[in-house]
Amino acid sequence: MKRLLLPLVLLLAFTAEAQVKEKKIRKYAETIKAKELNKKLSIIASAEMEGRETATEGQRKAAAYIENKFKEFGLQPGNGNSYQQVYPLYQDSITSQSLMINGAVLDVMKDYYLDASSATGNWTINNIYFTGTGMIDTTIDVKDKWVLTDEGRFAVLRSKIGWLRRNKAKGVIVVSKGLPAKERFNPKGRMSLQPASNNGFPYLTVSFSAASKLLNTQIDSAALSQLIKKDYSVDAAFNVVKTTLKLESTNVVGVLPGTDKTDEYVFVTAHYDHIGKTADGVINYGADDDGSGTTSVLQIAEAFAKAKKKGHGPRRTMVFMTVSGEEKGLLGSEYYSEHPLFPLDKTSVDLNIDMVGRIDPKYKGDSLNYVFVIGDDKLSSDLKPITDSINKTYMSMELDRRYNDVNDPNRFYYRSDHYNFAKKGVPIIFYFNGTHADYHRPTDTIEKINFKLMEKRAKLVFYTAWEIANRDGMLKRDIPLNVPAR
Repeated sequence: MKRLLLPLVLLLAFTAEAQVKEKKIRKYAETIKAKELNKKLSIIASAEMEGRETATEGQRKAAAYIENKFKEFGLQPGNGNSYQQVYPLYQDSITSQSLMINGAVLDVMKDYYLDASSATGNWTINNIYFTGTGMIDTTIDVKDKWVLTDEGRFAVLRSKIGWLRRNKAKGVIVVSKGLPAKERFNPKGRMSLQPASNNGFPYLTVSFSAASKLLNTQIDSAALSQLIKKDYSVDAAFNVVKTTLKLESTNVVGVLPGTDKTDEYVFVTAHYDHIGKTADGVINYGADDDGSGTTSVLQIAEAFAKAKKKGHGPRRTMVFMTVSGEEKGLLGSEYYSEHPLFPLDKTSVDLNIDMVGRIDPKYKGDSLNYVFVIGDDKLSSDLKPITDSINKTYMSMELDRRYNDVNDPNRFYYRSDHYNFAKKGVPIIFYFNGTHADYHRPTDTIEKINFKLMEKRAKLVFYTAWEIANRDGMLKRDIPLNVPAR
């Protein structure tokens, strides 16, 4: 009987300690409240922030707000003495353009527009090869030829243009039903972390009317699909002159130093930029995308800071980072991954939050108690068991992994900032509510946010971050890196 007593006492002591620990963690998680999330998001997704487009005044206002919150919580600056990591951006802008067919000058936005990614130059076209509609027959020889093709779906068009460039076509003219257009074409191209070289690919989009003039025959959708694939003699000339704008943006980084594992790091991230205003000045508020993630990062940071003030700080250093440039191609997180402020090999995990304030209208299940979890089985065998265990202990949510496959046609694994950590070998989790009709529209506004559900999701991230920040070892990196390029 005595021999059984000691193990029983130890078991009771261990159970009591675990209960105390769980109670303590829950205490800080409970500071993540729907009311506080609402208060912060009301500012981040306000008209004052003007849609938070990267490299605009609205984005800079949002960065200043986040920085002030980090200071208020007592976080340390993440970039030396600064809370912001500044990075350069480059953007081509068309300064002049023209198109002539059969000696007649055509009208921009009525007959054609030039993509700002097109090369600068002057071109005369006397012969053009029609590839047919849909995907290109890859057995054809397009070297040194001008090519005419249809617009079709964006993903198909992008694939066609990429193939034409690789196979040394001179340039491409795309026939689009989107012309004439009511809104004037934005002459500015995509932003980039590097200055664009002038070996861009000549790329021109024309209306069916302009295509008819080009081929000297009446062209509409039906006629285009029946047009013979061959070379056509044409008389066309166009030119484009561009300048390169040098801009800058920032990632905002706040740090909570760990206790005994200060040189190991747990990241909680979101992007605070959005897509700004429409051409006619209507604000895209971005309450869900990704005001919800940004606000969650702030609330989780505040909860950790409160724990530290009470003597319950995390063992590992917590890094709370909101990045810009996500809507421009994950540029802020890409810059960070190439210029890390903290060693990536000492970064245990990146928990990335992008759109957690809404409900996917197509969701089948408990729509008030779910979150899509992406990537927790990709680089570390530790991470998925932690996710499931934490959820079972604290939240009992539906963890939906339907988008977890890197080959998922939606490509969600590649579409947020965790990707730039993953490609460097850092284990990641991407938390996501799915898309909805207001995605990238001015109607993505705060009154459509479900703050109680958002609170649940933010708490799940908090509990997961707490566990990873306080466990004895960093997450293992024992699953081979297999992250294809975007």
